[in-house]
Amino acid sequence: MRINAFSDVSLRLLMLLSATSELQTTRELAELVDTPYNHVSKAVLRLRQMGMLVAVRGRSGGVRISDEGLQATVGGVLRLLDDRADVAACESDSGDCPLAHGCGLRGALNQAREAFYASLDTVTIASLASPRQAGPVPVTLRTRRVG
Repeated sequence: MRINAFSDVSLRLLMLLSATSELQTTRELAELVDTPYNHVSKAVLRLRQMGMLVAVRGRSGGVRISDEGLQATVGGVLRLLDDRADVAACESDSGDCPLAHGCGLRGALNQAREAFYASLDTVTIASLASPRQAGPVPVTLRTRRVG
């Protein structure tokens, strides 16, 4: 199973923030995950709306992971972030699939996706990164560019 780029960036942000108690700016996070600022700011906004992050405004502000974010499971986060209705697109430019009425593929793929998420329901965000540290997130945690 493959997760979308938005979910990938969001999980990476949660992992980075779970490794520190320090506030991080969106710009710092974008640099750390080597992802465009606009993508990271959208992910930060969504994670804040979900209650996973706490934002502090002002000159020395930033974001940090919330207790809810630390306790969240990877499966639960992915379910909230994945906005695809179905794994398989059964429609085409010319109309519905001629097998749509008797096809079990869509249901089987959705069941497989749920099994994938269920297998991640025991993995918490807090368990993914090394123990929380006092200082800033090390720059060595850089990841590949998602774009």
